[in-house]
Amino acid sequence: MNEHKEPEIEPTTQAQKSNPLVRMVTEFGPLVVFFATQRLTRDVDPKGLDGLWYATIAFMVAITLSVIAGRVMERRWPVVPLVTAGFVLILGGLTLWLQDETFIKIKPTLVNTLFAAILGFGQWRKRIYLKAIFGEALSLSDERWSRLTKRFILWFISLAILNEIARQALNTDDWTTFKTIGLPVLTVLFMLTLGSLISPENKSGEDEKESR
Repeated sequence: MNEHKEPEIEPTTQAQKSNPLVRMVTEFGPLVVFFATQRLTRDVDPKGLDGLWYATIAFMVAITLSVIAGRVMERRWPVVPLVTAGFVLILGGLTLWLQDETFIKIKPTLVNTLFAAILGFGQWRKRIYLKAIFGEALSLSDERWSRLTKRFILWFISLAILNEIARQALNTDDWTTFKTIGLPVLTVLFMLTLGSLISPENKSGEDEKESR
């Protein structure tokens, strides 16, 4: 008897997993495009925005494409990039319309302030929004999720303050470097400080202590 086996279909959860390298490119690619365009057009920009005119246009296009790519790879809309893209499109549009670089420069301030406010609101309501976003990747107790949330709130507030200082004190070239290189580097360093808090080994040790 000849048996015919149907091809196995991967679970939806596996189909939603994307290549980390591809995901990194889609997340940081728009920043690279923004930085490169600003540097290449800073001396030929007719709008008097020190290269931010063309860089803003390129940034808006790149971040829109990255969000669409994220939707295709993960089979869902990525929340954080989607919110960021919304701010880029709105503030970038105002920058182009009013020919005022202030709008695109305050984007990091507004985005990070919003994220801090959302997480703070969740803490006040006893809701752990980080768990809803990263719960599939991290297995932590609610107490540890709460501690992680508080750290992220302080971090987002710090980023907002740093951007305000930078945009007031630096020229456009230096601010662009700060935004596209400085902030990502600081973010990576911040994430490294979370290792002991999110590591499974440390969590197991804490859970044993809590159960005694």
